[in-house]
Amino acid sequence: MPDTFDAVLIGAGHNTLACALQLARKGWRVGLFEQAPVAGGAVKTGEYTLPGFRHDWAAMNLSLFAGSPFFKENAAELTGHGAEFVPASKPFASAFPDGTWCGVSTDLAATKARISALSPRDGATWESLLQGFGTEAPHLLGLLGSKMQIRALAYFILKTLRAKGLAGTLDMGRFLMQSPRQWLGQTFESPKVQAMLGAWGMHLDFAPDVAGGALFPYLEGMAGQAFGMALGRGGADTIIRAMVKAIEARGGLVEVNAPVARILHDGKRASGIELIGGRRITATRAVIAGVAPSALPRLTGATSPDFDAKMTSFTHAPGTMMIHLAMDSLPDWAAGAELQSFAYVHLAPSLDQMARTYAQAMAGLLPDEPILVVGQPSGQDPSRAPDGKHILWLQVRMVPGQIKGDAKGEITATNWAGAAEPMANRALDILEAYAPGTRAKILARRVVSPAELEAENPNLVGGDQVCGSHHLAQHFLFRPARGHADGSTPLANLHLTGAAVWPGAGTGAGPGSLLAAKLAK
Repeated sequence: MPDTFDAVLIGAGHNTLACALQLARKGWRVGLFEQAPVAGGAVKTGEYTLPGFRHDWAAMNLSLFAGSPFFKENAAELTGHGAEFVPASKPFASAFPDGTWCGVSTDLAATKARISALSPRDGATWESLLQGFGTEAPHLLGLLGSKMQIRALAYFILKTLRAKGLAGTLDMGRFLMQSPRQWLGQTFESPKVQAMLGAWGMHLDFAPDVAGGALFPYLEGMAGQAFGMALGRGGADTIIRAMVKAIEARGGLVEVNAPVARILHDGKRASGIELIGGRRITATRAVIAGVAPSALPRLTGATSPDFDAKMTSFTHAPGTMMIHLAMDSLPDWAAGAELQSFAYVHLAPSLDQMARTYAQAMAGLLPDEPILVVGQPSGQDPSRAPDGKHILWLQVRMVPGQIKGDAKGEITATNWAGAAEPMANRALDILEAYAPGTRAKILARRVVSPAELEAENPNLVGGDQVCGSHHLAQHFLFRPARGHADGSTPLANLHLTGAAVWPGAGTGAGPGSLLAAKLAK
């Protein structure tokens, strides 16, 4: 007899886990089947360099999860199963080639003083923005947390009109369409302040001149100032382990090393899955696929030419390379020792440099000066490394999934098997320039190329850690495609979830929790 569940979920990333837990709380029997050896997808932690050094494979920042409606609703249960956060009061900073830096901490006076040293006007602007954040945040976060259906969107617009009036609503709409450079240039006069905030756009495929990207530097800047950053104690996988335990405690199943060969259906309704090897799992109420859109037609076969074409044409962002370092100590930043106390240090010195890097990656070129996100989690959480030692978490943004050449003319390899090490050395050269002596502190390193990210997790197509571009044509009502932002598909009982579905990437579990609310209403 085949295994039978109310809901069968493909993959055990944080969105499918969140969805499964919400359904389990409503009395559904859930089964999750994950092709990898561990649950978590892009949110996992392991000793990838040396014993005792715990590195986050991809995602490190858990602020969105810690502040999400999903976590607030399930906080008691998840903390009871071991989920624990470490607050970082100094969430992010940027270092610059001239030996200066600027950073945001929850100490408003300190942040304002740093910004004012670059521009007194910008310091005043920062304080003014923060004062207005409490008024603006409910509208922006309400949009990002709402169902992306015409009726729900109309209700949101009506609410906004009542609260902000026509002029205020139109101003908000204009802001949502602006590029990072447009908003930053109109708001701040210091190029360094613009760069410090503009670096956040690159986390979500919003280079400085991409329309629709202004929201993210604004939200990350204000949220960092107001709340800091949340890291997972011992690693980001603290939330994964807690969700797995919570699901199992409610009678659910999370099975790893269980790759799915196909989704079972009769052309109209999905009824389960078949694992590689032939084992069949029956779903009486829902099959939920936590996969990249392009994988769905392969799992279902040809069911709807129009829908399948939309899924296979889904656009992915450029890739990311990860470099995990076991360190004797934290970098000695040339700009000042205080940088060691920040969770993130961005090495992205100007909007122009970010735009150039993005254009090179989009053209298939290895960037001559990639952007680095230097995570220093062991500075916030000593449990990540042996006593007195540290780890560094380096994201190299952006790099191409498929290499056509090298913008610097030095790396001849056109595949990641040959390009990974020299590209990692290029990134470490940049880090060394900002923090001389860092190379001498490295005890071990683990380079993870975009190709390896995808091989380990097929949802990260080309090393795209956000599972799809968030540009306006593929966001809001169009994520992943018009008519399917709620995860629906042409097959009854089959639903798509994950970062490719509205509200998109990040650790906030929005796609999974919104789908659960829809199914269990």
